Amino acid sequence: MTFQYSRIADPLYVSENRVGAHSDHRWFASAAEARRGVSSFEQSLNGQWCFHYASTADESPAGFESPEFDVSLWHEIPVPAHIQMHGFDRPHYANTQYPWDGHDQIMPGQIPERFNPVASYVKRFTLDTPVGVGERVTVVFHGAESALAVWLNGHYIGYGTDSFTPSEFDLTDHLADGENVLAVQVFKWSAHSWIEDQDFYRFSGLFRDVVLYRQPVAHVRDVRVRATLSEDLSGAELAVRVDLTGGSAVVRLADGTQLKDLGDGTFVTWLDQPRLWSAEHPHLYEVLIEVRDPDGEIVEVVPQRVGVRRFALEDGVFKINGQRIVFKGVNRHDFGLNGRVVTREETEADVRTIKALGLNSVRTSHYPNNSYFYELCDEYGLYVIDEMNLESHGLWDRIRYHDAPDSEAVPGDRPEWLPALLDRARSMVERDKNHPCIVMWSCGNESYGGSNLAKVTEYFHEVDDRPVHYEGVAWDPRHPETTDVHSEMYTPAAKVEEYLRENREKPMILCEFAHAMGNSFGAVDRYIDLAYREPLFQGGFIWDFADQAIAMTDRFGQRFFGYGGDNGEAPHDGDFCGNGILFADHSPKPFTQEVTHVYRDIVTRIERDALTIENRYLFTNTSAFECVVTLSHEGEEIASEILDTDVSPGQVRQYPLPVTIPSGPGEYAVDVSYRLRAPQRWAEVGHEVAWDQAVFGSFVPSPSVPAAPEIVDGIHNIGVHGKNFTVLFSRLYGGMQSYRFGGGGPEHEILRGMPTPNFWHAPTSNERGWNAPSLDGQWLLASRYAVSERRPDQPFLETLEDSARVTYTYDLPTVPASQAALSYRVFGDGRVAVQLTVDPGDGLADAPECGVLLALDPELDQLTWYGEGPEESYSDRRLGARLGVYSAPVATQLTQYLRPQEAGNHTGVRWATVSDARGRGLRFEGSGMEFSALPWTPFEVENALHHTELPPVHRTIARPALMRRGVAGDDTWGSQTHPEFRLPADRQLIFEFSFIGINA
Repeated sequence: MTFQYSRIADPLYVSENRVGAHSDHRWFASAAEARRGVSSFEQSLNGQWCFHYASTADESPAGFESPEFDVSLWHEIPVPAHIQMHGFDRPHYANTQYPWDGHDQIMPGQIPERFNPVASYVKRFTLDTPVGVGERVTVVFHGAESALAVWLNGHYIGYGTDSFTPSEFDLTDHLADGENVLAVQVFKWSAHSWIEDQDFYRFSGLFRDVVLYRQPVAHVRDVRVRATLSEDLSGAELAVRVDLTGGSAVVRLADGTQLKDLGDGTFVTWLDQPRLWSAEHPHLYEVLIEVRDPDGEIVEVVPQRVGVRRFALEDGVFKINGQRIVFKGVNRHDFGLNGRVVTREETEADVRTIKALGLNSVRTSHYPNNSYFYELCDEYGLYVIDEMNLESHGLWDRIRYHDAPDSEAVPGDRPEWLPALLDRARSMVERDKNHPCIVMWSCGNESYGGSNLAKVTEYFHEVDDRPVHYEGVAWDPRHPETTDVHSEMYTPAAKVEEYLRENREKPMILCEFAHAMGNSFGAVDRYIDLAYREPLFQGGFIWDFADQAIAMTDRFGQRFFGYGGDNGEAPHDGDFCGNGILFADHSPKPFTQEVTHVYRDIVTRIERDALTIENRYLFTNTSAFECVVTLSHEGEEIASEILDTDVSPGQVRQYPLPVTIPSGPGEYAVDVSYRLRAPQRWAEVGHEVAWDQAVFGSFVPSPSVPAAPEIVDGIHNIGVHGKNFTVLFSRLYGGMQSYRFGGGGPEHEILRGMPTPNFWHAPTSNERGWNAPSLDGQWLLASRYAVSERRPDQPFLETLEDSARVTYTYDLPTVPASQAALSYRVFGDGRVAVQLTVDPGDGLADAPECGVLLALDPELDQLTWYGEGPEESYSDRRLGARLGVYSAPVATQLTQYLRPQEAGNHTGVRWATVSDARGRGLRFEGSGMEFSALPWTPFEVENALHHTELPPVHRTIARPALMRRGVAGDDTWGSQTHPEFRLPADRQLIFEFSFIGINA
């Protein structure tokens, strides 16, 4: 038997000589070895391999599989790794488009001719232990993208596809005593690349572990566990089915209970009052399978953990252990700083983060993850939708956007694709079937519909009792039996509610929602509110967990995260890979504070004398958490009490407020915080799991000194003077040209440019997605090129009893024309009360923001504010921010989104100071204004494609604003900010705030 490269272009060529799929259990030589977790039956082949790269098959080394072939001049490459991350080929990011589109005129199943990298690997190894009589040795490639061929000692062993499930081959018959030579070729593109068109970086190579497994003469090939709960959950039958060769087995629980052998490989026992597995309480039973050879010697021990739980459609909704579930989920790629080469430690860190953020579920997008991801979800407690490796989005686009007939769908109804689908379904189910965390199987992603997918679901239902998910039925409803849940993507909450008014056949989830690209995640609370109002809507999964980006160095030696096109690849989809709730280094983005708050499981409504607690947990009493009630006066804590609560899951209870809110002037905040009493694997004691806040009273701005300032009405300038300050207004240049403040010392200039009306911010990813810049462009012109006409009454000076007011009027270069007036009322202590009045032209789109831009001395690099925080917030993303006093360096305020864009805003700001290290600067005050202080103007931010391209810092840019447009996030390709979070476009806008110089 030989390998023929031409066959990889055949969709029917799925595998050759590959060992059948089986459970991902491990086996050990003894119970002691099992306790240590290190198996003498496993030999890792990870490490350095000899490596040859060829851009096409014709350039690959003929005969390299021979043990005599000289590879001494080859490169070395680590395994596991993507070849693209080690200088061969290049990382290639594409979303829906096929990377070869526009390069090769090929049809589905055919492979690119111009460029199809072939990675040839050679590994020499000697077995740790000689093969015993009757033993077998296999090699498992846990991940190889997208297809591989394998030789041992010059003998062709086999071929496998499906990048994300194991390819296992029996090596026994060709093993040599002493050194062996394992040769592998990995092909970047095969026929099956057409159904691996996921939104991710396109890599290739051996990117998961490669392991030799020795199987003793008596061996458990497969384990299937099933716990069937009684109707009232008071008992469960635990059944363990063992596929055993060459011996006998005894199955016990960790407490010594021996399961009854039914004689057909099935072992059973009854559990009274079992401890149930759930995301809240992920209890696992330990099962030990002890295998003896025909002589009665123990040759193998298999530990298997079991979660006893029931997840099913009951009363028309999904329930876990009898309770209706709301999926508070996220989609997750296996992706980190090394691409899809992700270690167990990195995966565990992700799982800990997911739990700490308050999420309860994960959808594996859009392929099976490494086995240890499911083990960790079992242990930590997460509900998982396990998704088959399938996506043909680029071909589906032909149907959606180019009116292609349904018959062109792949896999659709085409018989040549069915074997590959069933193979992938089988590989996933057989490997992962024993993980209690998995509550649904998924047929894949964004591949339209058809009879083939219906047959995949039929297979799932034949072999397992878990429900099946597939979103594509929403687009191609010909086979509704393909999915047990109605699933959609990015449907606005109002549309979900509208759909469910008429369609009550199945529960509904959003398998993707809240597209978190760039500065995003606006108005997500609408979905969660609906999930608790409408029983059939059972939540959704945020897209997605972490940015996919490549750590790179620019031509000046600066490190940055690259996205599509940065590696010279084409076609590509730019920064569309930057849509995680975490950055590429898996640190949290600012809006994780919103994620945590809207997903919280304890909701508290706070009144002046009472608080009402709603417990949304399914199995946890609020008494498990310490409830801390804090009273603050304008950011300063004045009282704190611990409140003992006892609210059962799903219940609501009211308690007296344990702190007294003063009735005098000022603003008071009551915070109610729920914190872990006991440490968890994912967080320490004191970790906050939920909070709410209410504000009482009102903030009173600082009064101005009543003494009137001195006014100097000059030829070209108007000067306003007082003790320790000077303000100059220019008649020539149409604005405030100087603000000098001393405050008891020498006056120093604070401004580095004239304040101007500002209606622009650097477009967010969402705004670019719905072409907002083309609609907003008039407001960019208005911000940069407003005209203050030279005329005798410009500026207009008013001398008031306690102040001087100077007003400039501006003609804004919009079509139709708009007008603005900026007035400054200067008091005797140097306080300047500013009023911006804007009259938009009829028919103009709403402005991205309405405020004033002040360029300040760059030494003013410290921001402190009394408002909502601690992270940035926006009008449609402020529920996770709470009122307080916060400080941060100005340099940190431009959030490191993958592409620079509007960032660093703070809502509900009562006052803010921008100061230098000595405490000198400006104090701003307003009535719940929005405020940001950044090292760059919006125009500089917009011009940069990466953060390393931002110019050197020459100014601090303060932007107090009436409002900025909300960030949106229903999707990033058309959904606009909800109307209530946009500035009115049809009426006059008035914004008032003040500023005054400060000294330490």
